Amino acid sequence: MSRPTSIVGVDVGGTFTDLFMFDAAARGFRTAKVPSQRGDESRGFLNGLNALGGIAAIGSIVHGTTVGTNTLLERRGPKVGVITTKGFRDALEMRRRDRRQTWGLWGDFVPVAERDLRLEVNERTLADGSIRVAVDPAEVKAAAQQLLARGAQSVAVVFINAYANAENEKRALDAVRSVWPNDFVTASHAVLSEIREFERTSTAALNAYLQPVVASYLGKLEGTLVAQNFPGQLQIVQSNGGIMSTDTARRLPIRTALSGPAAGVVAGMAIARSAGFDNVITCDLGGTSFDVSVIVNGTASVAAQTTIDFGMVIRTPMIEITTIGAGGGSIASVDRSGLLQVGPESAGSVPGPVCYGQGNTRPTLTDAQVVLGRINATRPIGGELKSLDVAAARAAIVTHVGTPLGIDAEAAAAAILQVAEARMAGAIRLVSIERGHDPAKFIAMPFGGGGALHVCALIRQVGLKCALVPRFPGNTSAIGCVLADVRHDSVQTLNLMLDTLDTAALTTRMRDAASEAASVVETSGIPVERVDVVHEFDVHYLGQTHTVRAPVALPASGDVTREAIRAAFETSYRASFSRLLTGLPVRIAAMRVAAIGRRPSFDFSIFAPPAAASLEAARRPSRPVWFDGGVRETQIWSRLDLPAGSVIEGPAILEQPDATTVIEPGFTGRLDDLGNLIVERP
Repeated sequence: MSRPTSIVGVDVGGTFTDLFMFDAAARGFRTAKVPSQRGDESRGFLNGLNALGGIAAIGSIVHGTTVGTNTLLERRGPKVGVITTKGFRDALEMRRRDRRQTWGLWGDFVPVAERDLRLEVNERTLADGSIRVAVDPAEVKAAAQQLLARGAQSVAVVFINAYANAENEKRALDAVRSVWPNDFVTASHAVLSEIREFERTSTAALNAYLQPVVASYLGKLEGTLVAQNFPGQLQIVQSNGGIMSTDTARRLPIRTALSGPAAGVVAGMAIARSAGFDNVITCDLGGTSFDVSVIVNGTASVAAQTTIDFGMVIRTPMIEITTIGAGGGSIASVDRSGLLQVGPESAGSVPGPVCYGQGNTRPTLTDAQVVLGRINATRPIGGELKSLDVAAARAAIVTHVGTPLGIDAEAAAAAILQVAEARMAGAIRLVSIERGHDPAKFIAMPFGGGGALHVCALIRQVGLKCALVPRFPGNTSAIGCVLADVRHDSVQTLNLMLDTLDTAALTTRMRDAASEAASVVETSGIPVERVDVVHEFDVHYLGQTHTVRAPVALPASGDVTREAIRAAFETSYRASFSRLLTGLPVRIAAMRVAAIGRRPSFDFSIFAPPAAASLEAARRPSRPVWFDGGVRETQIWSRLDLPAGSVIEGPAILEQPDATTVIEPGFTGRLDDLGNLIVERP
């Protein structure tokens, strides 16, 4: 019996779990959307696989997960201990002396490791890598046993200057493991071998914080897959947009912190490129959040550092994503000052919006869409519910929004949309205008279950060129899981002056780092067509704190040159600041290496509308829908039945099993040859 060749991408969101199955040999695909199961996300995961036809038909699974993100945001991880150098016990709590509120001296911060679970030992490694005080393994063992007695389930070992020489940290790691009862032990040099003590401490501590949660989730998931005779591999999407093995995810769960949203950006890049667009702003609207990322010249921006919540700093490569609490389940309310608020609190999948009829009484953004007629109450997405309770949604909106503001149900529902869309537009401006990008040169790509409901409002409010709604908006992140390459990132602190640089020694370090990173990809067990290695240097003028990225190729023969590094630095610096600081010495702060295992290319022509598609087959009965202050009779279309080249003038609504697209009056939608919907104002 031949082994299945299909690959399935699974994105577990706050409200829905989205799946995409692709069989390259048969050039076939299937999609599914099922409710997520908060608290036991593996149940929704398996329900989705069953909706695709069962596990036996699947060759491999790539999973984008929000388990790590939710654990950090909700602070529901276990007790974690930290063993650190004497004198550095409070580095995690002191942070960068920032504060939660920009103005005023109020607000608090509670680190993931409480102070009585942060212990010191006597050791000292100097910044040049020399060891002044060797660590005593017996002292480390005693500290570890003390942490266990205080209830710690995981531990991070973080020594000062371990980035320069990890010998003391490695000896301490061995000592901890000799008494620690599980595998949840993190060493800072293995997570981040880079200068900046707080960032390294924070990243290592958060990695330890996530290890028990992510390991438990993956263990339960893999156990169930094995019990059902799953024949293939399970892989996990990283925050940098690549994928990794489950073993790596257990060891470095911090790299899954933005796993699900990153997969959506990967899909956004590929879909836009296939449609002929290079400058894109992806807008992922799910049940709990609105995630925005910018793609410039076909490439997503990867940040070296991200803050998940105040004081929770993660320094590991991640696709830059801005998130706000404005999803379909975001709850609308009127505060004590009489202002309408939408989010960040969400009804999620349980109990869900009021119209779901599962016990929630507070109105959500989805309830507003239902009351205005934009969402078809008789054909809700997800397939779990047969119909939505419009009367209950209307009553909730009147009670919680309409009556306090003195307006009727439709006006209150429209106000909820306006507030939510203003917040979404603000997030787009944050990643575009405030970073020097002209929105008129960018297209929006709305996806997720609710993104396409707001496509025209985003174009109008931000001034975007147009928008591209992908063929399957609600499953786009799951498609990104299938498209993602295998990737491994590493970083080394250098602190070398460019003018006196030993280019031969640096070239040797570049080759060694490339070989090490490539071996991680090659031994991951994930088949790839080739492995590409990319080098970047963090460079700045002497005296500056912040750096710019300077990409420098490793020569096929000979050594890298100072001139090549300077040229790359000056190009990046000029792009960021429009001028150079001539005459100042230049320092190379760090070297970053990314090994990328390229997966087989994806042919988007499989999404092309079928030859039998026609406007007649796609036409559905019209219904009254609220637009811009009044109700208008609106044509409804079955999007997946529309032929290529169709031009749909607003007002119109396009429905499909995974999402709904609203085309407002004054806008048009055009279906391209790959099934994408291009929405624009004539």
